[in-house]
Amino acid sequence: MRWIETALALALAGGVAQTAPSPRATGAAAPSPPRQAGLPGVAQQLPTMPAPVQPRVRPQFVVVLDAAHGGSDTGARLQNGVLEKNITLELERKLRSALGAQGIAVTMTRDADVDLPALDRAQTANHAQAAACVVIHATATGSGVHLFTSSLSPAAPTPVLPWQTAQAAHVTQSLRLESEIDAALAHAAVPVTLGRASVQPMDSLACPAVAVELAPLVGGNTTTAQAISDEKYENLVVGALAAALGSWRDDWKN
Repeated sequence: MRWIETALALALAGGVAQTAPSPRATGAAAPSPPRQAGLPGVAQQLPTMPAPVQPRVRPQFVVVLDAAHGGSDTGARLQNGVLEKNITLELERKLRSALGAQGIAVTMTRDADVDLPALDRAQTANHAQAAACVVIHATATGSGVHLFTSSLSPAAPTPVLPWQTAQAAHVTQSLRLESEIDAALAHAAVPVTLGRASVQPMDSLACPAVAVELAPLVGGNTTTAQAISDEKYENLVVGALAAALGSWRDDWKN
């Protein structure tokens, strides 16, 4: 019996190691060793990232101004020997400044006294993807401002537009733009004459387009005739055009 007393004494003294029951004996599954990341043949659980959202880029509102004639093409000879090519360039530059003051982007087909074929003018305008195109002319006959839109019959837009008749898909919008300009000029008491014409580069413009032809001012808000080159008269017309294009931008945004 002494060996039993000895065993009890050792247990009370903490000298007997406690052994955990065998998993096999209890029926529990043996724990698996920890898996190390990066080992060959071990599948990695990578975090997933949502696909980046591409922002919608709204096209910029751009107005194309085309000063008719230039270089060897002098255009009409106006009062006091003034050449049409010089008046159209002057009006184009003034209108660019007025539109720029409203934060409107402008593309000019020419900014110097250079020869410029109609095809090049149309290419510049169409490449700019303009929201409006204004072709500027001047004449010694008539009074006030003559507005022209293309005489092409309206046509539905197609993926490929015939170059010579691209304006056909925009005739309806061009008439709306003409109405905006007409209203602004009437508000400035400048007489307006409306017309239709099939001319280049207007027929090749893939955007709402109006030709604005400035004539001497007879009547309107003045009692004496004003020449095309009269600065006050020019500024009056430019202000009305800028106001109309500003309204057109508001419509375009909506």
